[in-house]
Amino acid sequence: MPCVNIRITNDGTTASQKQQIIDGVSELLVRVFNKDPAETFVIIDEVDSDNWGLNSKSIPAIRHRQIKEDRPPSV
Repeated sequence: MPCVNIRITNDGTTASQKQQIIDGVSELLVRVFNKDPAETFVIIDEVDSDNWGLNSKSIPAIRHRQIKEDRPPSV
C-alpha cells in the first residue's frame, strides 16, 4: 500500500489542481509499480509560504525581490 506525500505552499492551489496531482501520481504508481489505486494514498500538505524557505530566504522574501526586479515570481 504506497503512500506519497507532496508538500506545496498554500498559495491558491485549486481543488481541481490537487485532484489532477492525485490522479497523476496514482496513474504513475499503476504504470511503474503496478499498484492498485484503491490501495494508494496521495497526501497533499499545504504549508504556509512563510514557513517555506529556499537558499536561506523565505518564499515571500524571494517573491518580493523578484517583483522588485520586475521579474515574474519563479517560486
